[in-house]
Amino acid sequence: MKSIFLQDANTLVIKPDDLVEILSYLRKTFPQVERVTAYSRSHSIARISDQDMSRIAAAGLNRIHIGMESAADQVLAFIKKGVDKETQIVAGQRVKQAGIELSEYFMPGLGGAEFSRENALESADAINQINPDFIRIRTLAIPSNVELFKDCQSGEFSPIGDLQMAQELLIFLESLHGIDSTVKSDHILNLLQEVEGDLPQQQEHLVAPLRAFLAMEAKEQLLYMVGRRAGIFSRLDDLRDAGLRGHAERAASAHQVTTDNVEQWAAQMMQRFI
Repeated sequence: MKSIFLQDANTLVIKPDDLVEILSYLRKTFPQVERVTAYSRSHSIARISDQDMSRIAAAGLNRIHIGMESAADQVLAFIKKGVDKETQIVAGQRVKQAGIELSEYFMPGLGGAEFSRENALESADAINQINPDFIRIRTLAIPSNVELFKDCQSGEFSPIGDLQMAQELLIFLESLHGIDSTVKSDHILNLLQEVEGDLPQQQEHLVAPLRAFLAMEAKEQLLYMVGRRAGIFSRLDDLRDAGLRGHAERAASAHQVTTDNVEQWAAQMMQRFI
């Protein structure tokens, strides 16, 4: 065993003294462990002093995942995140200053049609100020049992589809500057899993698949979206595989997917993976 993950969504809500005791016990009991990781929320970390964060790091917590999702204040207020952009930045910087590895999550689509551009630009600006070790992409999908689904039904929230998601993610990635983070697209809900690489040297490599997808003819975009959302494709190059392409074509035909309904169909398929 080389790693331990402290479960639940907000481990750092635990009092620092108690967390230090837990971590010290873990390290003593399992001396072979190389990494101890936890999830945390920005507002919890922002309340912890720099001194206590250093103590937590010294006790053995060496990676934290924060679900930033967005740093646009309009978006954060709408989804009732309970945090603003400045707090997201303060928390991320505090983790880095303590010498703890940091993963920040960005969620394309969370701003809906109204705040898509703001979601990309404000989130990129916050990430630039934090310089996390990892930026993890998690595309928005809306299950029927959450409040945001009701907002979609009422018209208060207008979700965007894969084309706009790709445009938003492209704006986000093109707006990252002065950092040396690793971008990961390791999730089934992401349209293009090949959007991965190290900044700054691989920035063009990161955005190339998005530009290629957006430059495709509409019928090719539709076929890729069907193949991806049906679990047939994982990357653009899969379109060149005759077997996979044929499978996607049959799926599009069987489900009667057209350019008029592909976004709605894709949204329904994405719910299956949540």
